[in-house]
Order: sequence, then structure tokens, then C-alpha cells
Amino acid sequence: MAENWYVMHSHPHKEELLWRQLLRSGLNVFYPRLRVKPVNPRARKVVPYFPGYLFVRADLEVIGISTLQYMPYATGLVAFGGEPAVVPEGFVNSLRHKIGKWDILEQDDGSGLEAGDKVIIQDGPFRGYEALFDVRISGSDRVRVLLQMLSDRALLPLELRANQIQKIAN
Repeated sequence: MAENWYVMHSHPHKEELLWRQLLRSGLNVFYPRLRVKPVNPRARKVVPYFPGYLFVRADLEVIGISTLQYMPYATGLVAFGGEPAVVPEGFVNSLRHKIGKWDILEQDDGSGLEAGDKVIIQDGPFRGYEALFDVRISGSDRVRVLLQMLSDRALLPLELRANQIQKIAN
């Protein structure tokens, strides 16, 4: 029998520990995760894309199904009719590709800006206006900018999505 991808079910909130256990066993594992910006600064910044599940590639005839069924932090393989469900290779590859794209997009978040930097608003009702970057709003993908009104003294604070602004090169 050839190696196939299977879905492992973990104990609640133990995906990371199961992932490490599978890696130590020398198995090929795919544990899709996403970076998030939690409201609570002590909360996890990386969370499982499929909470409670991860993918493992194995030849069950060689390693034995019991190796995976009774591994610490695991509740077993996802099975239908008593048979472990095989996940198509194309699905795993497609998922890797899509999550990789999201991770790249996640990095374009307006970071690298400092208070007082000049920015241009690229979207929304204030599109085309220049503003001053003020602060990144903790736990979200939003920023606050200061829009100059009538005179240099009147600054209107605006909250925008980070991807709505772009730094103006000096």
C-alpha cells in the first residue's frame, strides 16, 4: 500500500502538541495555521485553520493504524464506516497553496509606519486625501490617521482598515 494523507483528530486545543509528536515520529504532517490579531494581547497569535484536526501522510500497513489511533494528544484518525478516510493529494496541495497566499496577504498590514508619517488614503469616502499616521489599533487590522481640516490645527481622527492607506515617500 502507498502513503496517503489522512486526517488526525486531536484533543481540544492540543493540535500543536500532536503536531510535534507526529514530527518526532518522523511522519510527514501538514498542520495549517493562520496568523491572527487577537484583541487580548496575551491570546494566541497563530491559530489552527481546522481546530482539532491536522493532516498526516503515512502508509498504514507499514506503521500500523494503532500507532496513530493511540498517540498522545490524539483521539484517532477520521474514519467512515470503520475505515480511515483518505484525503486526496490534490486537496492538500491546494490547501497549502491557498493558506500560503493568505499568509503573504496578512503581512501587508500597514506596519512599518510611525506616528507622524504622511499617508494617502486609497479607499473609501476620503480617497485621495493626505493624512498623518497616528497609531495602529491594538487587536485589529485598523489604524487611526489624522486628517487635516481647514487649518493645520484642526485634525480629524479617522479609523480605517490598514490596507486603505499607503505611506507617501518623502
